[in-house]
Amino acid sequence: MFRALSVVLARPAGKVRTCVLVVLLAGTGVAILELVREQTGTPGFLVGLGLALLPVAPLMAAFRWLGRAAPAPWQQLLFCFGWGACTAALIAILANSFATEWIAGATADPAHADTLGSVAIAPVVEETAKAAALLLVFVFRRRHFTGPADGFVVAGFTATGFAFTENILYLGNAFGEDLAEGTGVLDSVTAATFFVRIVLSPFAHPLFTVLTGLGFGAAALSARRSRRFALPLLGLGAAMCAHALWNSSSRFGEYGFYVVYGSVMVPVFALLVWLAVWIRRRRLRAVARELAEYAAAGWLAPAEVPALASMPARSLARSLARRSGGRAAGRAVARYEEDATALALLRNRARRGGPAGEPDFAGRERELLGLLWLRRTTAGPALVRAAVLEELLPPWQGPPPAPRGATAPTAASASASDAGVPAPRRAAPTPEAAPGLRRSGPWRSATPAGPPSNRPRVLPGADGGR
Repeated sequence: MFRALSVVLARPAGKVRTCVLVVLLAGTGVAILELVREQTGTPGFLVGLGLALLPVAPLMAAFRWLGRAAPAPWQQLLFCFGWGACTAALIAILANSFATEWIAGATADPAHADTLGSVAIAPVVEETAKAAALLLVFVFRRRHFTGPADGFVVAGFTATGFAFTENILYLGNAFGEDLAEGTGVLDSVTAATFFVRIVLSPFAHPLFTVLTGLGFGAAALSARRSRRFALPLLGLGAAMCAHALWNSSSRFGEYGFYVVYGSVMVPVFALLVWLAVWIRRRRLRAVARELAEYAAAGWLAPAEVPALASMPARSLARSLARRSGGRAAGRAVARYEEDATALALLRNRARRGGPAGEPDFAGRERELLGLLWLRRTTAGPALVRAAVLEELLPPWQGPPPAPRGATAPTAASASASDAGVPAPRRAAPTPEAAPGLRRSGPWRSATPAGPPSNRPRVLPGADGGR
């Protein structure tokens, strides 16, 4: 009893964590909005709010596109955006102000304090505050943090929220200054601030924090405990250095900003865009490779694999399902695609890290296979049809017959999997029998609780290859 109580106290239930986070975000949100409004004035706050909203939707859409292969829950992404916009921004404003005032009092040089605060204090405080959101997702939502692509997306949403609040402050202050001096629109500080922060560098904060996200993403794939600690810290250090260089660019002379922007920011941004596209393609290739083994074991039709590894084919399959079966069918296909991708990435991580990397592989695989089987009758034909229409099948391979009901595959044709990874098992659970899946041994794949004739052939796995 006491052991169970200690576990509950050590790790609160999901609903308790959700309530705590909602209260935290709401409280910090009210505090940061009031603080910004006090600094900018109500007119400046409203103008800054309207202008700061402009880059938010394009940035969120870009990061969402990157994660479409294995989309994270919207609740998680909204939490990351809210953390950046509310909690991280409040921490940064309070900590930066306190540090600058302390340095100014200690040195009696306000100009030096502003410079040191901008170059040395702000990057450390702001990147650490944003990294806290990534750490929370990495620890408590590890199931949805599967690699660098997820690090990209989580970091991007967090930094977009932080930049949104910061832009309100800068644009609101600029508008208040113009309002006091009666400056024209074209010659105003507001126009100059808008051009620099919204037009030229809306990607600045996402670029910095993405470096931290890549560190967490690499740690999610690492089997060594030392790397899981070191890689996020390495990414955080790189983010701080890039942020410090950007903040110090205006102090490198009259053209320092443009030199740093053209020689550092733009090339790094282009490199990260290329890396994002490469990671997305690599993830889809991993989906195709891993699902091919499940297709050989009879869980998927062979034609479903190329469709699940193609984003246009996935979209087409959802459209075909909605056209024939309504929104419910479209949602079923979407969930089927997400579960199949999660299954493939789970197996890919297990292949990299072994039993130590995925200790709950069997249970999670059993859960995902059961979900796939329940929706296969609806999703399978739509995906097969999409593969045919997208011309993803070889000319000599015709589409297989659509599954009828939940009939089991009968022939065993799967090849042995790599050592250190449990092989997928062929199974034939009906929708009613799917919840009865049970484990057949330590770190083994799911076996249906049915007659021996329906059980899949066991291939060499993590413990069988020794």
